[in-house]
Formats: sequence, structure tokens, C-alpha cells
Amino acid sequence: MAINVPRVLLFGDSLTQFGYSEDGCWVSVIADKLQRKCDVINRGYSGYNTRWARLMLPKLVTKETANDIAAMVIFFGANDSVLKDLNPHQHVPLEEYQDNLSSMITYLKSCGLGSNRIILIGPPPCDEQHWKERMDAEGRPQSKSQEQTALYAKACESVHKSHGTGFVDLYTDMLKAGAEGDSWKSFLNDGLHFSAAGSKFLAERLWQQLEGIVSDIGMIFPDWKTVDYVNPEAVFSAIN
Repeated sequence: MAINVPRVLLFGDSLTQFGYSEDGCWVSVIADKLQRKCDVINRGYSGYNTRWARLMLPKLVTKETANDIAAMVIFFGANDSVLKDLNPHQHVPLEEYQDNLSSMITYLKSCGLGSNRIILIGPPPCDEQHWKERMDAEGRPQSKSQEQTALYAKACESVHKSHGTGFVDLYTDMLKAGAEGDSWKSFLNDGLHFSAAGSKFLAERLWQQLEGIVSDIGMIFPDWKTVDYVNPEAVFSAIN
């Protein structure tokens, strides 16, 4: 009979999808910290917003599968917060963004996942000029706004407070860390997605939230030095 390995499920947009990439390696950092304790599952979808995520979530998590989830991370807002006039395809109004996040948390609770095992990550700040350079090169309008992103970050925080979830205030934390001039921009490699420094920054702050949640999860299978090499069956037959 196979053992059930606890899972940490990461649900978000491109900032999550690219979490195994050379620069945006924050998912890799978290997975490394949870070796032999939890499977870290990356469910990042580039370009997606909470309107679509709300519809997708029941296809990713059910009452049956939620039992194995040690922690659930929800990281949306970078696309929801784009300017409607320039990018109506991805934009989600602020109030709906809040409702969508709240709805996803309520659904997870109905599946048996407590608020203490759910972590929201707010959208990070954006470097408008750097992102404009990329959009110009791709022939697309620059629809990111630092001012609007701040509103969505605050809205995410509000949902966290109303539901009692964990929360990473990436917008505020990054700006504070780069308080000297515009040094926070070094956390982004194109104005939106994470550089190696930004990815490490996120991983550190997310781990502060995750560490307590997974602290009681032991290592899957014993350390090799404790295995009776003469009679290994005695060790492994006792594991359920």
C-alpha cells in the first residue's frame, strides 16, 4: 500500500509557473527545503487571473484530494491589476478580485482545508519603464501601473485579514527592502517577473509562513544510517 506524501500546492500565474526557471527559482528553493517531507506541486498558469482561477480550482482540488494538502499558496493579482482600457483580456475589477480570492478560500475550507493552511501572496511592485521596453519589443501596450498594483496588493491583504489566512505582502516588503532609491527594481528581471534576487526574497518570506505549518511533518522514510542493513524488512514493513 502506497504511503500518502503531504503536498504543498502553489496556485498562481506566470510568477508561479516560472518558479523553476533559472532566475525565478523560488519554487525550487521551497521544494529544496521540503525534501523528503512534502511534494511541492507547481500549478502556475502564465497570463491567468482570479476570474479564471476561481473556475479552475475545483478541478485541481476536491474534498478527496484536499486531505493530502499540507499547505495551499494562492498567488494572483499581477494580471488582474492591469489597466482595463489597455488590457481588457486580463483585467479584473478590484472588487471582483477580492471576491474571487475570498471565494477560493471559502471553497478550500469546504474541502476541509483550514485558513491556517492557506497562504495568500500579494502582487509584487512593477517597474513600469522596464516592462514597457519588453511590451514595445513585443508590439503590445504597457498596461501595468504601480499605483493600481498597490490597490490590488492592499485588497489581497484585506482578504487575508477577513479569512485569517497567512499572507506575504510582497508589494510592501520589496519596496521596503529596496528603500534606497529604486534598488527594489533589481528584484525584477523585466519589470514584472522575478530576478534571482527577487526570487530568493520571495522564497525567504514565504518560508517564514510555511515553516510553522509543516514543522510537525517528519521525514518520509528513515535516515539511511538508521536502517538495519542486515534486516531492512523490519524497518520498511512497519511504515504505513
